[in-house]
Amino acid sequence: MTDEIIDLTNCDREPIHIPSLIQPHGILLVLQDPTLEILQVSSNTQEVVGRQPDELLGKPLSDLLDAKHIQLIQQCLAEDFESVNPLNLSIKYLNKLIYFDGIVHHLDTIIILELELKKAKDKTGFFDFYQQVRGTITRIQKAATLLKMCQIVVTEVRKITGFDRVMVYRFDQEGAGSVIAEDTNQKTPYLDLHYPPSDIPKRARQLYTLNWLRLIPDASYQPVTLIPANNPLTNEPLDLSLSVLRSVSPLHLEYLQNMGVTASMSISLMHEQKLWGLIACHHSSPKYISYNIRTICEFIGQVMSVELANKEASEDIDYKSQLKSLQTQFVEGLSQAEYFLDGMVQLKSQLLNLVSATGAVICSGDQYIQVGKTPSESEVQALLDWIKPQLHHNLFETRSLTKNYPAAESFKAIASGVLALEISRVHHNYILWFRPEVIQTVNWGGNPNKPVEVFSDGSLRMSPRKSFELWQETVQGCALPWKPCEVEAVAELRSLVVGVVLRQADKLASMNFELQRSNEELDSFAYVASHDLKEPLRGIHNYANFLMEDYAEVLNDDGIAKLQTLVRLTQRMEDLINSLLYFSRLGRTELIRQPVNLNELVQQVITTLTIARPQSEVEFRIPQPFKSVECDRAQIVELFSNLISNAIKYNDKPEKWVEIGFIEGNGERKVASTSVTFYVRDNGIGIPEKHLDKIFQIFRRLHGRDDFGGGTGVGLTIVRKIVERHGGKIWVESTPTLGSTFYFTLVAEANR
Repeated sequence: MTDEIIDLTNCDREPIHIPSLIQPHGILLVLQDPTLEILQVSSNTQEVVGRQPDELLGKPLSDLLDAKHIQLIQQCLAEDFESVNPLNLSIKYLNKLIYFDGIVHHLDTIIILELELKKAKDKTGFFDFYQQVRGTITRIQKAATLLKMCQIVVTEVRKITGFDRVMVYRFDQEGAGSVIAEDTNQKTPYLDLHYPPSDIPKRARQLYTLNWLRLIPDASYQPVTLIPANNPLTNEPLDLSLSVLRSVSPLHLEYLQNMGVTASMSISLMHEQKLWGLIACHHSSPKYISYNIRTICEFIGQVMSVELANKEASEDIDYKSQLKSLQTQFVEGLSQAEYFLDGMVQLKSQLLNLVSATGAVICSGDQYIQVGKTPSESEVQALLDWIKPQLHHNLFETRSLTKNYPAAESFKAIASGVLALEISRVHHNYILWFRPEVIQTVNWGGNPNKPVEVFSDGSLRMSPRKSFELWQETVQGCALPWKPCEVEAVAELRSLVVGVVLRQADKLASMNFELQRSNEELDSFAYVASHDLKEPLRGIHNYANFLMEDYAEVLNDDGIAKLQTLVRLTQRMEDLINSLLYFSRLGRTELIRQPVNLNELVQQVITTLTIARPQSEVEFRIPQPFKSVECDRAQIVELFSNLISNAIKYNDKPEKWVEIGFIEGNGERKVASTSVTFYVRDNGIGIPEKHLDKIFQIFRRLHGRDDFGGGTGVGLTIVRKIVERHGGKIWVESTPTLGSTFYFTLVAEANR
């Protein structure tokens, strides 16, 4: 080992891919492409092939290898080198041939050639290779479960290689690992022990995805330097990520020595292009494994990687079948519901069963429906705001929320585990599932906290753990982990829910289109009909008057009375037609939005009504100045005129009053955040509850034709039309004999 002190506060940052060092069981040459000129060599060429590094630098490779081997290397470079490595090469030294496994690969504009010493001149043919792996592959494929497959693999790899200990080491989502299968002749078992993420840092895990097999024949080796240290073409350290001889981190070598391991080999296990785990091999004395045997082990690792998906698919098969059944129930339930939220509320119990949760919250807009045991609504709102930036592919999951969200400490007993699904960010549709804290004991291979050495100059050094004996820890703030099949079920649920919601939206859009067309046709019909009816009605009215004037002497009192009734009826019918004509025009007229001072507008309406009804003594109350609102001035005048006029008209009290105002905070009802809620309140006769839904219907009157000054019964219909055209809502609260309050909202930017 070098005397250099590794001063690291984070092993993840250690540049282990560019050490400028190799292990001594072979030599490395860096060649110019395509001339094969030697640019760099390892400093051990004299010991291995009897040539000083200086003798080789700048020379063509043909100065070291014969023409036959040069041609072999060039053919390898022209093909997929992964399929032809290793090459059988030899170099004459001291009048005898030294045999090597040659491993070659491209790196940008250079070629890296590594020569590993072979014990003897041997070449395993395809038939020999097949014979060695056939039985192992068959047993792997026939294994009933994931754990049985892992046990078969460790047993077979140990039999092939002769290592003291072979393990399957599986990573979790945080990068920590655990031994799930083991075959060993050692006294201390490692099975079921856990290891922290820092034992295999991120950069090391990345290299395992590039180079599927890593061998360290002797952890006490002296690293061999490269000459020159940097690549002459780039003046940068050489990237040895794909090198089989790359020297490993001094920290890792110290780690192995602390474990009592002298030789090690690891084989990567990949699943869905991610590092799933390792086949880890340990030996208590130096042990070199030939490239051919390593190739067999790597092949076993690749077959196992392919089988991982099949074995994981067969895990919890009954539970997965249950999840599929629940998904079907969701789709059926949501398909029958008119709205997303209604459908989800009806499926409360299935919602919890879908992921074995103890609580869930359905968020839709500003509504929060809580199921089972959950944090409070305010806590859920704050949590959701924190989760949104953390979402990945519309999902977020954790089994230990307090690790990254300290505010969860207060409710960890019911929500240490969280699984969140975003259905629609635009409509604020989310589902959150919760699992409670489960206090558990974890068996670690030694204390998982790496000790930090502090030197006299104050510098820090992360020191590998020196003990790997059983070390138990009581873990708090963690829930049971979410199974991959549960997360997958939630992801599939989103697709199903979105599909249902889109179908509902299409249906609603189609209905809205038909309704809009029907309304337009109705408006057009009402306009044409009312306009065309006025002419014959005017004729009837005029001819009735003519009859009374021209034939007054002929007609008796009864005849004249009937003609007078006819005139009154035509006058009433004209009023109804005029109201209908105005109503139809109201829907066809374009809104002219502009800032309107409601203080002036309301005062103008009150003044006009006071002049029109001089006999009515009414107290008008305005509790606070109004806000200015962007709206159509003429229509809002009509709105306030109708409401205030009705408040005056339908009042039999000796002391009448009408209050006109607005409510801060949009009142008790859920209305748009940009709305302002106004009201007109009176102490009049009130409205019975059974009639509250009818008063906005056109031509609907609750009293006799001539009671309370008469009317056509279209005023409140016009009011509702105006409010709806401004994007608002109108409703009424009333108590008979005590009075009524009409509330309405106007969706617009309100400013003081």
